[in-house]
Amino acid sequence: MEFDWLNCPFDLKKTPPGEVAEAFEDPFSIRLLPELEDDGETRYFMLGKTVENRYLFSVFWTNGKQYRVIACRDCTEDECSFYERKNAEWLA
Repeated sequence: MEFDWLNCPFDLKKTPPGEVAEAFEDPFSIRLLPELEDDGETRYFMLGKTVENRYLFSVFWTNGKQYRVIACRDCTEDECSFYERKNAEWLA
């Protein structure tokens, strides 16, 4: 899938598009249930890890052809622990 980076609402200097894409390609990423917004757009949550072992938390929207990342930041310590714990459970 393609990413829509036009008018990106977060700082792409802090979190470059290539790193965000790597986190989305992470085969062990965790996609959480969507949140339905009042405007009818469904937003999804994802925890993923880059090749450089940077953990990222993303909020995104998709139409099935494109991703539109609404927010992306480094994971908190609790989110990193959750990512590792869930992957350990699934791989055990």
